[in-house]
Amino acid sequence: MKKEDMKISRLYDLSQTMAGDYLKEFTYPWEALGGIGEYVEKLGASLPEEEYDKRGENIWIHKTAKVAPTAFLTGPAVIGPEAEIRHCAFLRGKVLVGEGAVVGNSTELKNVILFNKVQVPHYNYVGDSILGFKAHMGAGSITSNVKSDKCLIKVHGADGDVETGLKKFGAMIGDNVEVGCGSVLNPGTVIGRESNIYPLSCVRGCVDSGSIYKRQGEIAQKR
Repeated sequence: MKKEDMKISRLYDLSQTMAGDYLKEFTYPWEALGGIGEYVEKLGASLPEEEYDKRGENIWIHKTAKVAPTAFLTGPAVIGPEAEIRHCAFLRGKVLVGEGAVVGNSTELKNVILFNKVQVPHYNYVGDSILGFKAHMGAGSITSNVKSDKCLIKVHGADGDVETGLKKFGAMIGDNVEVGCGSVLNPGTVIGRESNIYPLSCVRGCVDSGSIYKRQGEIAQKR
């Protein structure tokens, strides 16, 4: 994947998130990570009271969303229309859950934007990441967001590295991406639209749009 293909405009349909105007302010999606919390607070304060219930100081939940009584939510957080937060989900704050999205059993979210129709339904950890429209993470798949050596994260493109200046950066997952069960997306991973990641994969670097990731060094283009 070249640097041009890592841009927000190449990865995401911004009409499929309440954060569209916010993301338009940036070139690359990871540039938005540092301001997600502040943005979610401002967004929540602007939402119509007749459509959203406010819980505590800074959690806004659409009246059509379903939140299990066993889920634990920390603000700032916005839960969109028809979203489902299931049993024992843990939202640690700085979270925007899009319309019709599913956050499942024992899934943990922190500093993330989930576009509409995203599914992280079973035992997922998603931190410091942005997931595009209809992206799906299979059971037990996670984003790893800190390098073991604690160094700042680079994105490795086909035409050179991009210095992010970030210590915490999980994955930028494009629209309609399927991540197989038990996969680990290492810090600084970028996955292009319409790609599939095989189960039990350990993904480093970038995956071009329309690809099938089988294992490191073996990526096929879809036909």
